[in-house]
Parts: sequence; C-alpha cells; structure tokens
Amino acid sequence: MIKLGVNIDHIATIRQARKEGFPSIIEAAAICEKGGADSITVHLREDRRHIQDKDIYDLRKSLRTKLNLEMAASEEIVKIALDVKPNFVCIVPEKRQELTTEGGLDVENQKNKLVGIVDRLKKAGIIVSMFIDANVEQVLACNEIKADAIEIHTGKYARFLKENGSNSSDFKEEIKRISKASQEAIKKGLILNAGHGLDYDNIKQICEISGMNEFNIGFSIIARSVFIGLETAVKNMKELIVRGLCSY
Repeated sequence: MIKLGVNIDHIATIRQARKEGFPSIIEAAAICEKGGADSITVHLREDRRHIQDKDIYDLRKSLRTKLNLEMAASEEIVKIALDVKPNFVCIVPEKRQELTTEGGLDVENQKNKLVGIVDRLKKAGIIVSMFIDANVEQVLACNEIKADAIEIHTGKYARFLKENGSNSSDFKEEIKRISKASQEAIKKGLILNAGHGLDYDNIKQICEISGMNEFNIGFSIIARSVFIGLETAVKNMKELIVRGLCSY
C-alpha cells in the first residue's frame, strides 16, 4: 500500500507571517498522524522562510511516525541533519527567489559533490533520497552515488493535467517519462517516492504507477484543511490513495 507523507511547511508559513508561537508545528504534526499520515515532511530552507531549526529538533522528539527532512546539499544543512538524524532526508535543489521547489535536482552533473554527502548521511543511519525529474539518466546517477531512494518531481504532471487534460500529448508524454523512470528505479533497487503538485483531483494516475512507496503532499492538504480541518483533510487524501480514486 502506498504511504502518505504530509508536508507541514505551510503551517510554519502562517506562523512566520506574524512571528507568533502559533500555529504549532508539533500540534499540526500530531493531527496529521491522527489523520493517518505515515510520515511528516518539512523543508529546512537555507533562508529559514518557514521551518526553523528548533522545529526540526522538536519534531524529532515528538513524532510517533517518521520524520522526512527536505534539504539543500549545503554543508550547513547537512550538519544539522547529521545532528538531528531524521529517518529520511530528501536532497532538493533550492533557489532563494522561488516560491516552491521548481524542478528536480541535477544529480547527473553533481555526482562528485553529492556522493560524499550521501555517504555521510547514510553512515549516520539516515535513508537518503534524491528529488529528481522523471528522467532515466537521473535515476541512474542516483544509483551511482548510492542513494537509497528517489522522489520523482510531479509538478509537470500536475500542470499538464490541469492546463491541457489527460488526453493531451504533453500529459501523456510526462506519464510515460514517470513510468520509465519509475521502472528503472525499481530495477536498480531504489525506493520510489513522488511529490509536488499532487492534490485530491490528480492523484489517481500517479497511484497507478507500479512500485510507488510514498507520496509527499503538502499544499493541497493544508489548503483544504482551512475549510474542513487538518485531520479530515489528511484522512480524505489517505482514503483516495488507498482506494485509488481521483474524485473528491
């Protein structure tokens, strides 16, 4: 059964907008767990725009499930990860100006830099994933640097489906790319995850990709929670994944 990791960055976004002590990241994580989340994801950005260092340490102590830390391949963040020892890390590209992560990490052209980081994290007992576009060459590069997992960036998939529909050539080609990259990942023994842009209306086709281990979903769940509550929003997404349905 495909697992659900819930990204709670935007709970911190609301908190940081007023620099208050609420809403609580810890409380949000506990509610997500109650709703059926299999793990909690947070992105410790270099500019600390939402999640703060203390959040990572507090979550590591409080979670009943597992902690997934999204992070740039920077020495400062690597040292924090080695100290906190989350269950998983996902190494992502990061630009200061972007609103959210805009694409996958170019592992193929950064192997020399990334291989040492992967080795250090794995020696600390952390499962290491790479956030990549649906590209077989990137999958092979992840295998070469001995990453444990990949997370396929599904942003293009979500955009093509929304803008052009499931019968469009762009959407069909992206599904083919995701399928091919996924098959190669499974063949190489990599854990297969996916995330970015996934919501209650577009989850169906990704559920149908063979070998998926976990989806990491944040914005759509937090946005829906404004109207129906966080626990219910998580439960609804979990149900869609379990049942493989696309309508809410």
